[in-house]
Amino acid sequence: PEERFSLEDPEWSDIHVVTGALKLFFRELPEPLVPYELFNPFIEAIKLPDPQEQVQRVAELVQSLPPPNYATLRYLVAHLCRVMERADVNLMTRQNIGIVFGPTLLRPEREPGSLAVGMSQQNQAVELLLAHFDCIFPT
Repeated sequence: PEERFSLEDPEWSDIHVVTGALKLFFRELPEPLVPYELFNPFIEAIKLPDPQEQVQRVAELVQSLPPPNYATLRYLVAHLCRVMERADVNLMTRQNIGIVFGPTLLRPEREPGSLAVGMSQQNQAVELLLAHFDCIFPT
């Protein structure tokens, strides 16, 4: 039987519940939105010294995503850009969104010995997607 729920229910009035559910959905996927085989290429792209090269390489990697992953990532990042526009009210700056969604959207198949090592680059990858949305996701 299909489960029905209404966003009018009081339990959904707390934005943290909605955001938590969204993060949980992406974290519980059998494979992250950015597939495991693209994790290292994404991290290598973030490490490139030239910011323009970073954007170009990430754009190429994003274009190589399977169509459902690409469409979902584009939709999610577009939404997060709108959230970021209201950072004065919601405190969700580009950096904060990177911290929240980096490890959820982009994670290695096997956790490395030190979690902190890859995590800042995972966050930076999401920040790059937000900062250069139009270039990475051309219409």
